[in-house]
Amino acid sequence: MSKRSNTCRAIMLCLAATAAVPPVTHANEAAQSRVFDLLILNGSVVDGTGSAPYTADIAIDGDRIVAISTDKMRPEDGREVLDAGGLFVVPGFIDNHAHVQTSIHERPLAENFIRQGITSIVASLHSGDQPYPLKPYLDSLEVAPNVGFFAGHTFARKQVLGLDNRAPTATELAKMQDIIAEGMKGGALGVSTGLVYVPASYAETAEVTALARVASCYGGIYVSHMRDEGAGVVQSVKEVIRVAQDARIPAQINHHKIMGAGQWGESTTTLALIDEARARGLDIKHDLYPYAASSTSSSVMFPDWALAGGAGSFAERIADPATRARIESEMMRILMVQRTGADLSRIQFRDVSGMPEYRGRTLSDLATERGLEGTPEDAIDLLIELQLNGGFTAIYHAMDEEDIVSIMQHPWAMFETDGDPVGLGEGFPHPRSYGSFPRVLGRYVREQGVIDIAEAIRRMTSLPADQIGATDRGRLRVGAFADITVFDPETITDRATYIEPHQYAVGVRHVVINGEPVLRDGSLTGAKPGRPLTGPARPVETSPEACVARIRP
Repeated sequence: MSKRSNTCRAIMLCLAATAAVPPVTHANEAAQSRVFDLLILNGSVVDGTGSAPYTADIAIDGDRIVAISTDKMRPEDGREVLDAGGLFVVPGFIDNHAHVQTSIHERPLAENFIRQGITSIVASLHSGDQPYPLKPYLDSLEVAPNVGFFAGHTFARKQVLGLDNRAPTATELAKMQDIIAEGMKGGALGVSTGLVYVPASYAETAEVTALARVASCYGGIYVSHMRDEGAGVVQSVKEVIRVAQDARIPAQINHHKIMGAGQWGESTTTLALIDEARARGLDIKHDLYPYAASSTSSSVMFPDWALAGGAGSFAERIADPATRARIESEMMRILMVQRTGADLSRIQFRDVSGMPEYRGRTLSDLATERGLEGTPEDAIDLLIELQLNGGFTAIYHAMDEEDIVSIMQHPWAMFETDGDPVGLGEGFPHPRSYGSFPRVLGRYVREQGVIDIAEAIRRMTSLPADQIGATDRGRLRVGAFADITVFDPETITDRATYIEPHQYAVGVRHVVINGEPVLRDGSLTGAKPGRPLTGPARPVETSPEACVARIRP
């Protein structure tokens, strides 16, 4: 049996076995009477709807698909031609969450994303800064991918309350609502939260709901990094569902995961909660990245109250013996239950303030070099020392493969990188920044058969497009925007690892965004045709301003 046959069997969609008439627009007369800006010829089309592949040629004029033909088009009828022989032609992938909200203009070609086949990035920020006001920033962008932005709860809270650990007054809450409203009017797709991070973690559910109601008035959606992905993951999913219900807003869980060995297997419960909520008529979706390790700052290793007020306040608390003892006790639970347990090698540094030599090395390495045994108690002491010196970012190896597969197989699960815009060889990124989407298609589709190729493509394309209201993207059909990825189903895979992360994925041959090639025959073209993806994500049925006036405290 040939390699092609083996691949076909693995993805469960052998073209020879597809007897159904393909859902194709026959535009042969048009194809014979004009010259198109761009032709993509000889490919196997997977259109993003979940339908099986079929052989067709695609014609593009300007930024739109104008013809899809099962009859052969002539190369001379295209001003530019991309050969897709032996390749799959699919809608461009939509990354549901990446950390580009304030940096995409600094790396406008977004190479580590483009080489994964990603044509649109959703910057559903969880914490930190955001462009504000949003619209001037959107108007200034000249970048390769399309990019959508959110109004951030953390940003609004910091503007009004700083790092205070308290609830807002009615006046302060109204100011936060005004900030969210301005973001929505500027083009935001919705409101996002990072409830695991300071200072968002100080917010009660009612505060989040009040801001989500503003986004709902403007046709937005609610996207959340949940409050707790470890021992409290079930309650955190319930909180997302409660916000969706009380604010009357579609909700999405970013990077749905189960953290900590004590919680492994809880995806059975969290997925059941999503199904139950959907059965009640709530619009709840979620996404994931295909790795068993997360990546974030050192702040997650500390109780959030200990970080209130910033670095100076933390240092004062640590200097008090009684307060330090309480912090250490709560940190021990975070280490052993919420995160990586007693194995210090499971915390792998990406960047340590003042210690660049520790990029890629582990907390266990640091303990060894200090002459320590590497006990959990040693871990707590080292973590406090590092936080006092400016903190760190790390990769936390704390998830289980079976939960990843279960979440991936759920019909309303989409995909994301949770990645950073990185320069080749710069820093020490999580491999997800380079490999998430190819890893799904290589490891989980081709090699393991966890989901089939058409369903994987649907959840990378039309499902997330519909989620943000971009219904003229995410599908290969006449009239749609020409965001297209062409890849080899036999070779597409990730190459980045936890030890050697700076490796581009392989297998993506061509990428077209708004009708313009940004990757041609595996090489960047330098083109920057990307556009802002703006709200509303859902139809607006009434005056947003009148709606907001009704819900103000």
